[in-house]
This record gives sequence, C-alpha cells and structure tokens, in this order.
Amino acid sequence: MEKLIFEKSHSGRRAYSLPKMDVETININEEIPNQYVRQTPCELPEVSEIEIARHFQRLSHLNYNIEKGVYPLGSCTMKYNPKANEKAAGLDGYANIHPFMPESHIQGALQLMYELGQDLVNITGMSGVTLQPAAGAAGEFTGIMMIRAYHLDRGDTKRNKILIPDSAHGTNPASAAIAGFQIVNVKSDEHGRVDIDDLKSKINDEVAALMLTNPNTLGIFEKNICVIEKALHEAGALLYMDGANLNALIGIAQPGKFGVDALHINLHKTFSTPHGGGGPGAGPVVVSERLLPYLPVPQIKFADGIYSFDYDLPKSIGKVHTFYGNFLVLVRAYNYIKMLGKEGIVRTSSGAILNANYLKSLVKDYFEFPFDEQSMHEFVMSGDRQKKRGVTTMEMVKRLLDYGFHAPTVYFPLIVHEALLVEPTETETIESLEEFAQALIAIDKEIDENPELVKSAPHTTPVRRINDAYAARNLNVCWKG
Repeated sequence: MEKLIFEKSHSGRRAYSLPKMDVETININEEIPNQYVRQTPCELPEVSEIEIARHFQRLSHLNYNIEKGVYPLGSCTMKYNPKANEKAAGLDGYANIHPFMPESHIQGALQLMYELGQDLVNITGMSGVTLQPAAGAAGEFTGIMMIRAYHLDRGDTKRNKILIPDSAHGTNPASAAIAGFQIVNVKSDEHGRVDIDDLKSKINDEVAALMLTNPNTLGIFEKNICVIEKALHEAGALLYMDGANLNALIGIAQPGKFGVDALHINLHKTFSTPHGGGGPGAGPVVVSERLLPYLPVPQIKFADGIYSFDYDLPKSIGKVHTFYGNFLVLVRAYNYIKMLGKEGIVRTSSGAILNANYLKSLVKDYFEFPFDEQSMHEFVMSGDRQKKRGVTTMEMVKRLLDYGFHAPTVYFPLIVHEALLVEPTETETIESLEEFAQALIAIDKEIDENPELVKSAPHTTPVRRINDAYAARNLNVCWKG
C-alpha cells in the first residue's frame, strides 16, 4: 500500500492526500453492454478504517452547524432540533413501514398524522389541513392552487392577480406565478407594514388573493391585519398567509381568528424539524372552512375507532406529493409538539421574541434601524452607517466568521439598504446572544481602527475570500480528480 501523505494547509491543520489503488477491470457479466463497462482502472484509496474516520471527522469539523454556535439566519429559524425527535423518527414502526401497506397495518402512523393535523388546526385556529406538501414553497403553491380552485368553482374566472408586499419572501411571487397568476406589488409604509392606501387602490375584481407574511420579513406584526382582511373579503378576494414566521405567534395569536383563508407552516421553523441541505422537508397547509372542499387527497379520517384514507373529495385539487408527504419529518414535528405540550409550545414563541429584542437592544447604538418598530422574533438593521465609513455589510459578515459565528442573512429584504436580517431563535442562551453582540460591536470598532482587517476578511476559515459574483454567474458543481 502506498504510504499516506500528510500536507500542511494554510491554517496549519493537517490535510490528508489519499493514495490511489489500481483495480483491474473485470467484466463479470459478458451480457452487460460494452458502453456500461469500465474501460480504465477504478482509482480507489487504500486506507485503514481509522484513516477514513479521521478524514471525515476533519471534514465535519470544517462545517458550521447549530451545535457549534449561533446560527442567526433571519427568516430561516436555524434553531436546535432536540435529539428526541430523531430517536422517535428512527423507531422501527415508523422508519421501516412501506406506503403500500394496508391501512389496517399502519393504524399507528395514521393516528400520528391525524393527531398532528388536528394539533396544527387547533394551534392556528383554522378548519382543515393537508400534510402532503414537501416544503414551505410547496405549501405556498398548494394554498394558491386551492384558492384558484375556489374561484373557478364559483365561476369567477377573471381573478388572475395575486397581491404581494414588497418585503415578501421570494418564493411568494414564484409560487403564484407557477400557479398561473400575475403578480402585483404592494408597497410598504414608513413603519415597514403594508401600505393600506396602496393595497386598497389595487384591490379589484381581478384579484384572487393577497399573500401576506405576518409577522412580516422585517419582524414587525401587521397590526392592520383586520383592516386588510375586511378589504379583501368584501371584494371577493382571499387572504393567504405565509406562515414562515408562525414561530412568533404560537399561543399569542391565531391566524384563523383574523380571517386567514390558507396558511402554510414551515415545520422546521416552528416545530423543530431539520432544515437545509436540500433534504426532505414538510410544509403543511391549514385552511379556512371555505377551502375545505379543495384540500388535496387523501384526507385522513377517524370513525368507529379506525383511521383511514378518504379520497371522496370531488372538488379536491388532487395530490401534491407522492403518497402522503414526508412522513418521518411529520413524526419529528409530532414528537416536538407532544414533548413540549401546550404551555411549552407557547413559551417557544415568547422566548423567540424575548431573545430577538434583547439582542437588538445590545446592538441598537451601533447600527441603523430604518423601521424601529417593536420587533417580534427577528429584526432588520442596516449597515449604512458602516458603509459610509468604507466597509460594506458583506465585508462585516465575512469578518464575523473570524469570530466564530455564522453570518446573518444579508441584503434582504430588499427595501432595507445594506440589510442584516437577524433571528436568534428561542434556543439561544443569554451568554451566546451577548457573545454575538460583542463580536458585532468589535467589528464596528475595527472599521475605525483597522478597516483593512475587515475588508480582507475572513482570515481563519478553511477557504478564504471568494468572488461571490463570479461564483454565482459561473456555477460549477462538478469535481474533477
């Protein structure tokens, strides 16, 4: 075996260069078409198990994750997921069932989905639910398709527009456009909320719905929600709520009580299921009574002590996911809700709001706040003050990496110049919030004392500064040995 080579990286850490082992090409089946048979030796490293373990352990240490430190991605809620959820999802009776098994053999799984649906309906104050959508954006699309079906069923065929605030998540206009609607932008007012006059001027008999995030992407509650709901419903339009920020409302306000017709729930945000990495997700949609006939099939019903699938919804928009949704993600959310109970779930929202406002209070003297309203679970600040001194928001957050923290969301929402969108979540301690604030304050001081240190950051990461614009325009996801 060729000797393993160790090299010094720029950071002083050892980097492994794995040797290659030549393996002869053997055609073990003459019936395999020649184009599928390897013509050159397969290059595989010949290393011991401990070398492989150390190699991948080292790679894992290079990744930032929530168990390393604060992950303040605004509007994404990168919070800690309890290990108990993973244990529940790994139980044999859940992890190894097959979707083609008869209903009589999966009563436990059906009961879990039924009870989770009921919990989500009760928490939001809505009337019905589908657990099928595989992510928040899929939930948006599902909700808009139900709204479309509602209008068409009433013979209201000219409603081809969806109103969307200028601070909305980018998936909102995308979902509405894919569903076949025209997008009409609604302005924000000087307080960061929907401009009521602009909204009313754009409501007419061609509008199908408004897609509203509440609290909005600025972390501000839309206190005129009842005015908005009344204006829409009087004109025959519906109110769709983007539930991305529902984690700020649990136990405080129910969307069903302020007239929401459809609401998708990002389970990773509010109910602690895995997030990121392109893996399976879940974006259940809860609806008002007027949209019940259009829910995807099958619905899960409970009668005479038996749980079953109900396909008898003639006005349903059909299926929106293979089989019944990403079941093991639903198991995690169910476990989280049952583990915390009603009082515990309410405390998560209170904790998220408290943490956001405490962190905001620590940095308010160093950054600008264009919409300095009472914050909910997240807040947006501007790096304009720092940019005037020669350092951009992007340069500041790259320097933040040197302090051992993941950067917050930057340059979004677009209505805030040099935006930093920060969401600490309820799972952070006072100590971690204070450490994060101290890092931001230290960087602000460095801008005056040693600006080049900030402008050339990061200095301690495995990969130094990259050309973001070039990478975005010249995407290369291939690896060549």
